[in-house]
Amino acid sequence: MAGATSLAFSQRTTASSLPQPSERPLLTISGKIANTNKGDTAQFDRPMLEALGMSGFETMTPWYPGPVRFDGVRMDRLLEVIGASGDRVLAYALNDYATELPVSDFATYGVLLALKRDGEYMPVRDKGPLFIVYPFDSRPELKHQRFYSRSAWQLARLDVR
Repeated sequence: MAGATSLAFSQRTTASSLPQPSERPLLTISGKIANTNKGDTAQFDRPMLEALGMSGFETMTPWYPGPVRFDGVRMDRLLEVIGASGDRVLAYALNDYATELPVSDFATYGVLLALKRDGEYMPVRDKGPLFIVYPFDSRPELKHQRFYSRSAWQLARLDVR
């Protein structure tokens, strides 16, 4: 099934062309999106997210004592696949944390929707299963509370505005 998912994402998507999740969805996206797979939302399970192409970086964060390697999907790639047309994204976590991110941050800074920390999938008790994270060490301006507060762990939902 993963091969079929990869093939579906490797081709240019058209409205409503997203495949259905084969596992429990980890992420639901709503709002200004053209490509859906469940009503007016786009749902993604782990294999679907991984099929979008994995990227990664190592960075220091305020939440871990040393450098951490994060691997996942670039947020700009995810928004491209769903045909997002908004200029901001509201991110909602399982613990009811909510934050707003400018879409422009995604390509500018290489923001990641991380599935793995130090090579391991992240359980809910350790900020998983999804974590929006910036490469804080890549630019001095990212080491600021403004960007730390845009990170969202235990991510469950995105709303494109």
